[in-house]
Amino acid sequence: MEQQVSDEEESQPVVLREENRRRRRKMKAFTSTFSVAMDQIAIEFVLPTTTKSSRSPDTLLLEVAGNWTVEQVKAQVWLRVVATNLCPEFYQKYSPDHCILLYQKKGNWCEIYDKHQVFQTLDCIRYWKALKKDVGKIHLTCRPQPSEESTQYQRYLNYLIGYDVTDVSNVHDDELEFTRRKLLTPRKIELADRDPKLYSMDPWITSKHLPEYLLTKVTNSHILLVIHRNKASQTIKVSIDDTPVQVLQTFFTKISNKRALLGVPEDVCEADYVLRVCGREEYIYGNHPVRDFHWVRQCLKNGEEIHLVLESAPNPGQDLVQKEDWAQVDDCTGVAGTHEQLTIDEKDHERVFTISLWDCHRKFRVKVLGIDIPALPRNPELIVYVEASIFHGQQLLAQERTSSKAFTEEVLWNTWLEFNIRIRDLPKGARLSLQVSCGKAQTQISKGTSSYQDNGGSPVGGGSGSHDCNKTKSRLLYYVNLLLVDHRSLLRQGEFILHMWKMPEKTEDNSSVNADKLTSATNPDKASSMAVAILLDKYCYPVALPKSREGKEAGGEGREAEGGERGQREMPNHLRKQFEAIVETDPLHPLSQEDKELLWHFREECMRHPRAYPKLLGSVRWGRQEAVLATHRLLERSSVWDRSVLDVGLAMQLLDCHYSDAHVRSMAVRKLETLGDDDVLRYLLQLVQAVKFEPYHDSALARFLLKRALRSKRIGHFLFWFLRSEIAQSMHYQQRYAVLLEAYLRGCGEDMLQDFRRQVEMTEALQKVTREIKAMSAEKYDVSAQVVFQLRQKLENLQTSGLPESFRVPYDPGLRAGALVIEQCKVMASKKRPLWLQFKRADPTTLSSDTIGVIFKDGDDLRQDMLILQILLIMESIWEEESLDLSLLPYGCISTGNKIGMIEIVKDATTIANIQQSVVGSTGAFKDEILNQWLRDKCVSEEKFQQAVERFVFSCGGYCVATYVLGVGDRHNDNIMITESGNLFHIDFGHILGNYKSFLGISKERVPFVLTPDFLYVMGTSGKKSSPHFQKFQDVCVRAYLALRHHTNLLVILFSMMLMTGMPQLTSKEDIEYIREALTVGRPEEEAQRHLLDQIEICRDKGWTVQFNWFLHLVLGIKQGVDKRSA
Repeated sequence: MEQQVSDEEESQPVVLREENRRRRRKMKAFTSTFSVAMDQIAIEFVLPTTTKSSRSPDTLLLEVAGNWTVEQVKAQVWLRVVATNLCPEFYQKYSPDHCILLYQKKGNWCEIYDKHQVFQTLDCIRYWKALKKDVGKIHLTCRPQPSEESTQYQRYLNYLIGYDVTDVSNVHDDELEFTRRKLLTPRKIELADRDPKLYSMDPWITSKHLPEYLLTKVTNSHILLVIHRNKASQTIKVSIDDTPVQVLQTFFTKISNKRALLGVPEDVCEADYVLRVCGREEYIYGNHPVRDFHWVRQCLKNGEEIHLVLESAPNPGQDLVQKEDWAQVDDCTGVAGTHEQLTIDEKDHERVFTISLWDCHRKFRVKVLGIDIPALPRNPELIVYVEASIFHGQQLLAQERTSSKAFTEEVLWNTWLEFNIRIRDLPKGARLSLQVSCGKAQTQISKGTSSYQDNGGSPVGGGSGSHDCNKTKSRLLYYVNLLLVDHRSLLRQGEFILHMWKMPEKTEDNSSVNADKLTSATNPDKASSMAVAILLDKYCYPVALPKSREGKEAGGEGREAEGGERGQREMPNHLRKQFEAIVETDPLHPLSQEDKELLWHFREECMRHPRAYPKLLGSVRWGRQEAVLATHRLLERSSVWDRSVLDVGLAMQLLDCHYSDAHVRSMAVRKLETLGDDDVLRYLLQLVQAVKFEPYHDSALARFLLKRALRSKRIGHFLFWFLRSEIAQSMHYQQRYAVLLEAYLRGCGEDMLQDFRRQVEMTEALQKVTREIKAMSAEKYDVSAQVVFQLRQKLENLQTSGLPESFRVPYDPGLRAGALVIEQCKVMASKKRPLWLQFKRADPTTLSSDTIGVIFKDGDDLRQDMLILQILLIMESIWEEESLDLSLLPYGCISTGNKIGMIEIVKDATTIANIQQSVVGSTGAFKDEILNQWLRDKCVSEEKFQQAVERFVFSCGGYCVATYVLGVGDRHNDNIMITESGNLFHIDFGHILGNYKSFLGISKERVPFVLTPDFLYVMGTSGKKSSPHFQKFQDVCVRAYLALRHHTNLLVILFSMMLMTGMPQLTSKEDIEYIREALTVGRPEEEAQRHLLDQIEICRDKGWTVQFNWFLHLVLGIKQGVDKRSA
């Protein structure tokens, strides 16, 4: 938001600068009458009542003081009207709150929404000045009541969201409603710019160059396309550089004599038609060459023919958006004025109505009144204390704690805790973290005043939350956060009763506890949660954090000015080496105090190197107002960042949990604006997770996601499911994600809404069936014929009683599934009883007779699998840039609700376990030749078999490197699969990062990755022998590994974000250490190459141990929650 404001200011410099200069000049010759003259704004108010004689609205001309708040202005208008005895039956009956304030700007109605805002900081005032208007015009209108239609529409949206966004029973301010209103503006702007035709067809384009290995599959830059119309088809040859329009022209030239045969009337031309992929809702449309279409590349890669259908363009009218009831809110809503507008210095104190936070020099304090819990934890001999910390991102600014008391249902302290930080130094986004911890009663802990001033902040808490408090083991039980400066930049005041979150027990799912501990939401379960009551200092007026100072080195802080000079000094050579070494380190490398001081000292130099930004911004002392202002000025002045080449890893790094400053985060988002849609899709899951690290609901990142989703149906589809699944599973961020999802649904159009409704209805119906089946066969492991019969009956009933006729497949929106093929559906033999479902293809133009196979799961959180599959896709794109095709198979997998989701069934694929068992039972794990024989049997010719072996070598290499770098553990023959064309792939990523399962106390993982004697046998080697295929395998692994190392920072940052937001048992620094070791960070390339080849040798030596594990798996039926994928 701040960014937008400053942009607008730049567009009207003359008016504003003049105004500022005048105000400062007049301040010197200060008299109280002068300040009256200085900030008076003449406004004509158009009232909600009408004069009886002329039937025109009543008006009132009023001189408004610029430093009044909006609320005061309304009250003044009301008082004046009542005093003139105008329409007493209205003005004496209702209060000012009965009306809202509206004005017109460029043909749009805007509402002056924030009652606490200082009048002179409103956008309309600037707008009128720019137009040189002496008198502004504001309409007072009765607050509109929602119509029955809009209430019903809201209910429909709430159903799709899975949460009631209008429910404000669990908020301590109006941020929720505030954000809903503010997101209307970016939505309107996006909808006004949206190309209806492009949006309705949403072509899936890739922005990457065509890799070398695909070019070899193209003859003389030409490809063949088969274009279908009715029952006939025509094959044409086109250049890969042709656009869809040129392809259509070629087609129409080719069929000029046989139009009747293809059913193309004589009076139409290419402009009346578009091309769509047969059987998929994917259009080949727009100004891109055909080589850039995702589907064309997919077909080239798999050696398949490209079949398209000729048809009329879809009607953009289907994407109609419901008209908004709301007026846009004033663009400056929630933005405080400058310090000069708010300061009490040199002002008549009787005319001050809002105070600048930067005038508050006393230390910040909080009074802990007490805690209260309906039912005590089991252990009664506990003592308890409250620890209060102030954080900015992960940087600890100050910390205090209460004395310890016996843990009873109600514990009262009634103590003030004073922090070693001044109120003026509190940055926006600073959060007061309150944690209730308990210890054993034997050693009383006296009140510790362990106040840290800006120690650079270690990350907040590991999973167990153990602290060392005066040598007493204490355990973190409850936590809650309060943002000290609210969403409208006002300092919090007064009493708060905050319902706290409980730390998960060791036995509970604690996958996202690290991110959860950053939330500013309170626990909605007020009846049974722990509550803490606190009191913050109260002032007579609102205290606002100014958006800026007006002078360049304003505030005249001598130290700061001198710091500016020092920051520009040339860096001596011996320090330059140290500086470069710091910048070269990976994102997780901790900075020493000396490093931070060096970076800050030479901050001007840092600003020339975008790679240094995360390190520099991690060195800022965010608890010092001068340092924060200096940082903001540096960022505003520097254009290096905007001119630099996009480095996604760098931008993502500035969006992780260490950076809470809005300027910094907006800067990162600004860089991501240049990403193509395919890249936005690639990082969408991580970007949705990064929204958790935003201090406020409305942020540059949230607006970026909203804009890109409203531009592309495909991005919108995945954004819908990523948000909806978080809303269902993450209480801590439910409201934030719900507001964002509502903003998207209000702009995505009717067609998408209908699609989402069908998908939601389908998942709800299937979930109900799964639960009923589970209840029937809970005890038994095997699935009886009776259970399968029951399932089919239930599905039959569903099908006849109102399942949607067709629906987009949630993990692949280009595919539309139709009716269930009931005789092929079954229950899988696994603890959670997933359903194996087969659907017909709903698209009549499909050429495939295959069904769409889906595993529907209830009871497993698929978000972790999604994160790993997403990183596999990112690795695949890294390899593609190096022209490596490693045939990864990141199958479709999507979480659609609370521990429910869908997984794609890969066709013609089976598990290694199945192949081994089908031949000789459990001892199949020790038979090296079985896999090779199976592949041979599946291939119709020797040539096909050789192609399958080639694909096996590449895919095995890809997965060896990927699983090694990601530390994917628990690999056994039931979660490694192979397709009949030789494509090996891994499934079920429940255990990653070296958190490997142990069996009978022995860790089951004895090898870096899975390369067993039967895999080597397919490559034509055994023992220590080599073979051409094995050498190719080694070469592929090394190339793939070195390619990933070139993107170490990106992988490390994606990884650490993943740990924060959703990995069970993974919370510690050691887990992140894993990826640094796996990528041999900081070592030369030759050493890295040697390291990987050593890992391959370890696998060859120890392949028998994996076979032994697999044998155990087959014999003992160790089912570890793994689903048999096979039919």
